[in-house]
Amino acid sequence: MNPPRKDIPAQAIQKLADSKSLAVITGAGVSAESGVPTFRGKDGLWKNYQPHQLATPMAFHDDPGLVWEWYHWRRQTVLACLPNPAHNAIARMEERVKDFTLITQNVDRLHARAGSERVLELHGDLHRARCSECSAITDLEGQEGVVVCELCGGAMRPNVVWFGESLDIRILEEAYRACGRSDCLIVAGTSNVVQPAASLAYAALENNGYVLEVNLDPTPLTGSATDTVLGKAGEVLEELVKLAFGES
Repeated sequence: MNPPRKDIPAQAIQKLADSKSLAVITGAGVSAESGVPTFRGKDGLWKNYQPHQLATPMAFHDDPGLVWEWYHWRRQTVLACLPNPAHNAIARMEERVKDFTLITQNVDRLHARAGSERVLELHGDLHRARCSECSAITDLEGQEGVVVCELCGGAMRPNVVWFGESLDIRILEEAYRACGRSDCLIVAGTSNVVQPAASLAYAALENNGYVLEVNLDPTPLTGSATDTVLGKAGEVLEELVKLAFGES
């Protein structure tokens, strides 16, 4: 068990305890604490390919078999990982606050496995496929190789946002609305450099919402956030929930 953290601002504890509209944004740092390999860097290398060489519409057009092999491997890798204290703490926040929205840049579904239900997946879901022809969505459980649509016979692709593609505008707009109306926003485990996700926190700040940043290192958001706690998301959020909601 981790020792209690002494650096969590009293204001953060009170804001979470009193929150009537809570939003949480999570990035790759939260998943990394479960052992999920980071998308970029040395851990992202697979069979001498970098992610940016495979996560594109062009790569899928040129060699769908190779792209699907990589995504099936990623999915199996993620399934071997378990939700960590950050995922669990966020799920407990949802139980406590009626107007709650979780906005994640992660595609691993670990938040859902921890019990979170109100989740906006900005970059899609690694465990589903989408038909390139009719847009039908299917679960990938038990699937291997190139996936074909059972409805129209079209080519299925991973249901994720690739390099060069835009986010689903409906999901993005809902995320902005959730941040804009929040009285408390927690931004955890993200470098806050990838747009448009990096701009979401400012929707809360512009409406006088409280913004708590939790990250291992300072980010471009640090100078604007109401409070910042440097450290592992699991340790910080677990302690924050205990203090805000009187959990032992």
